[in-house]
Amino acid sequence: MAKILLVEDEQNIASFIERGLQEFGHEVRTAFDGQAGWNLVDKEEFQLLLLDIVMPRMSGLELCRRYRSKYGYSTPVIMLTALGTTEDIVSGLDAGADDYITKPFSFSVLEARIKALLRRASSDTQPEQITCGDLILDISARRALRGKKTIELTVREFRLLEYLMRNKGVAQNRLDLLKEVWDKEMDRTNVVDVYVNYLRAKVDKGFNNKLIHTVIGVGYMIDEPYE
Repeated sequence: MAKILLVEDEQNIASFIERGLQEFGHEVRTAFDGQAGWNLVDKEEFQLLLLDIVMPRMSGLELCRRYRSKYGYSTPVIMLTALGTTEDIVSGLDAGADDYITKPFSFSVLEARIKALLRRASSDTQPEQITCGDLILDISARRALRGKKTIELTVREFRLLEYLMRNKGVAQNRLDLLKEVWDKEMDRTNVVDVYVNYLRAKVDKGFNNKLIHTVIGVGYMIDEPYE
């Protein structure tokens, strides 16, 4: 299946998770603190990282940031957290995580998330660039350009912008965005609002023509500037 790095400081929990992943056929390497995790990921290749957030020597957030800075975004990262507030979730996603799962969790849920992320990572057959007005999203380089301005995006911001641009001109409701971009089926739609605001600050701020629109009673849409 996949070679996975598990970084979890509670050894009983780590052993439990490792056994469960192995039952699904995964090869698992385990570290018990963030620095040990970094030492492993810095010398071995993994297809997915599974990181606890609160750990000694280096937090999961810092480990994820360091990994993204050096190795980019091709390898999916899932955060394991006992913290479930919107602020905590946003912090994890801003660090470069693709997904998060709140403890306690079932292995069937974790395996479904792993499969979805591995499938996405291995089967990107979409065009390399998509556009909306003067906004260009470069899929292969994972960056956005508007005019001469380069727009730096986190992993989640990129995925949200990509989804909106692939559905340009079509209003997307919050629950659909949550499901498609976050792979969640729940009613935490304020996370969507938070990230749309992030995108607006990066994509539309300083430009007269706004591309990201609120569709009252529905949700959000990206489209050519309204007349």
